Amino acid sequence: MAIDDILENFELFDDWEDRYRFVIDLGRELTPFPEAERTEDNRVRGCTSRVWLTSRLEGSPRHLFLEGDSDAHIVKGLVAILLSIYSGKTPVEVLQIDARAILAKLGLEAHLSPMRTNGLFSMVERIRAIAADYALDSGVTA
Repeated sequence: MAIDDILENFELFDDWEDRYRFVIDLGRELTPFPEAERTEDNRVRGCTSRVWLTSRLEGSPRHLFLEGDSDAHIVKGLVAILLSIYSGKTPVEVLQIDARAILAKLGLEAHLSPMRTNGLFSMVERIRAIAADYALDSGVTA
C-alpha cells in the first residue's frame, strides 16, 4: 500500500485502537520473509523486537527494493509503513525523504512507547545507510 493511502486510511479512524489494528493488518500483508534471510547481518540493531531488512537494486535507473519482517505484530506493521515510504525509490530519492515528517503526519511518535519509537528510527537509519551504500557504490551523491 502506498504511503499516501496509509495516510488517508489513518484519517478515517477515530481512535488509536483502530489505527493499531490497521498497522497490524499492514504487517500481515507483507510478502512472506524467507527464513534464510533472518540472519544477524540482516537484523536491525536498536529495536527491542527482532527486525530484519533485506535490499536489492533493480532496473535502470536503479531502484531500491526492500523487504522486512519482525517477530512483533505492531513492529511488523511499522516495517510495512517504512517499506511503503522507501521501497521502489532510487537510493538518492531515499536519502532525500524526510521520514520523520511523514511519520509525524501519522502521529506515531505520540502513540508508541519510547522503545518502539527508538526502534522505528533505527529502522529508518538502517534504510538510509543501505541507500547511502548503494549511492556511493554507483558514484552518485545526494
